Amino acid sequence: MLMKSRCRRVFLSSALVAALFSTSINSATAQEPIFDEARFGVLASIDDGHHEDGLFATGMLFFDPWAHDDAQGIDKLLRPRIHVGGSLSTAGETSQIYAGFSWTADLSDRLFLELGLGGALHDGDLDHDGGSDPALGCRLLFHEYAAAGFKLTDNWRIAAQVEHSSHAELCDGPNDGLSHAGLMVSYKF
Repeated sequence: MLMKSRCRRVFLSSALVAALFSTSINSATAQEPIFDEARFGVLASIDDGHHEDGLFATGMLFFDPWAHDDAQGIDKLLRPRIHVGGSLSTAGETSQIYAGFSWTADLSDRLFLELGLGGALHDGDLDHDGGSDPALGCRLLFHEYAAAGFKLTDNWRIAAQVEHSSHAELCDGPNDGLSHAGLMVSYKF
C-alpha cells in the first residue's frame, strides 16, 4: 500500500510540474522549456492469462538533451530523448513508475513511430498468491513501449501506445509481466 501511495504522489507531482511549466512563459525573452513533451492518457491491460482490472492513468515527460529532434538519418539513433513516467491503476492493480530512452521516427509530416526502453519500479505482487493478478518476481523490471501517432498540430499529438514490463528471467521468481495498451495525447513544447 505504501508503494501505491508513493506511485500516486510521483505521478501527480509529475503532472503538476508539467502543467506549471506548460503555462509559464517569460514575456521578456522566450526560454527553452525544461520538457520537450508531456504525454497523458489511459491504458488497459491486454494480458490474457493474468488480466488486470480497471484502467491505468498514464503520464510521461520527455527531455531532449541531445537534440534528437534536430538530428537527421542515423544520427537520430545516437540521440535518444529521455522519458520518465508512471501509470496509476484505477482498480487497485499494479501501478508503476519508469524511466528510459525514446527514439521517434517521422514517417511523414504528420505520422510518427516511437520506441522506448528503460526500467520500471512497481507495487504489484511478486509471487502467486492464489489470485489472478500477475506475479512479477522482483520490484525492478525492464519497461519498453511502442507508439504510432498522428500530429494534429505543431504542438498537439495523439498516439496509440502499447507497453510491457517484465524482468526477462533475470531475477528469481515468476515473470508474468504487465502489458497495457491505449490512447495517449501529448503536447510538444
